[in-house]
Amino acid sequence: MTVNRRDFLKGAAAGIAGTALGGGVLLGGARADADNNDTAPAAPARFAFHGAHQAGILTPGPAEKQAFSCFAAFDATAENRAELMALLHTLTDRARALTSGGAAADLGVGQPPADSDVIGPDIPADGLTVTVSFGNSLFDRRYDLIERKPINLTTLEPFPNDAPDPAWLDGDLMLQLCAHHPDTVHHALRDIAKHTRGGMQLRYRMDGFNAPARPTGTSRNLLGFKDGTANPTGTTAESLVWVTDPREPQWARGGSYQVVRIIRMLVEFWDRVSINEQQNMFGRRRDTGAPLDGNNEFDTPNYPADPHGTVIPLDSHIRLANPRTPATANQRLIRRSYNYDRGVDENGNLDAGHVFVAYQQDPHRQFETVQKRLIDEPLVDYVQPFGGGYFFTLPGIQNPNDWYARGLLS
Repeated sequence: MTVNRRDFLKGAAAGIAGTALGGGVLLGGARADADNNDTAPAAPARFAFHGAHQAGILTPGPAEKQAFSCFAAFDATAENRAELMALLHTLTDRARALTSGGAAADLGVGQPPADSDVIGPDIPADGLTVTVSFGNSLFDRRYDLIERKPINLTTLEPFPNDAPDPAWLDGDLMLQLCAHHPDTVHHALRDIAKHTRGGMQLRYRMDGFNAPARPTGTSRNLLGFKDGTANPTGTTAESLVWVTDPREPQWARGGSYQVVRIIRMLVEFWDRVSINEQQNMFGRRRDTGAPLDGNNEFDTPNYPADPHGTVIPLDSHIRLANPRTPATANQRLIRRSYNYDRGVDENGNLDAGHVFVAYQQDPHRQFETVQKRLIDEPLVDYVQPFGGGYFFTLPGIQNPNDWYARGLLS
């Protein structure tokens, strides 16, 4: 029996926020997916800060991403271009120091301490990555950047079934902080906010966590299903994520477009739905993550053998999100999503969900095309996107003399 979401939501808080989340075997059905496997190496304690691309996108890989995260959107308060440059120099210095680890400077007993010490006097790198992206609103007349904006950077417009909350949308800058422990993420955000207070002000933040693989493979979202199984890997991922379009400004080459969607999951409502209906909505088995025509998580669904959706429904999430045709191959995304749990809302309902994060060359060709296929999918009765936005993730910091957005602002 299908439960009606609108009945469930009566009395719920107004303004809570299609989705892009992450039976028997059909004859001639799923086959092993050569791009994936069931094991993921342990993530190291330190990731390189310098390079052609920022860490936190493909380094570490989405399947090995750190257990904890924070997505913090800021409004730029720098009054002019010179102050914006100073802000980005400071942000670079702090990100470089925090991701490297080491003891904080001793400023003497007469001065405020250089560090909060919440993770001890010798700061561990702890797998921290700091990934910096700019929002559409930064490219305005304040800093004379209108003509230098990436060509596909726009403002995220709500899709049907969204419940946008202005307090949780957009931002001039987005910081993605990821680490192996939550206190490392807290420490990094606190340190950066302290040193950049005069140039940017926090607009909103959402902390996330990445569940361990249970029992193997990828982690699960809060609807209980494995999330990110079909993430492209290797050279395929490289070909989908980095900006190479010659029409883009030269400074943007090597960057990526980031889409952030903060999605509330109506978990109490979802828990009333039969397992068969849940699996048909996703197109996968809940226990193993296997497609409904397969046996293992990384089996590739064989849609041509099931043209009428007898085994994997035509409106299932995996079938709509990735039809696996030559025409849709360049629409795939690199997903780096996290769960969130904010406790209880004012009406006593669990307030939990998903921070959907995707990187790509072109959000219109990739994210928007996929999302339009997902409009009115069955899952929309159980999820409510309410925040996030489009951002452009800057190219990497090349060397110790480089700084964020040097190519844009120099």
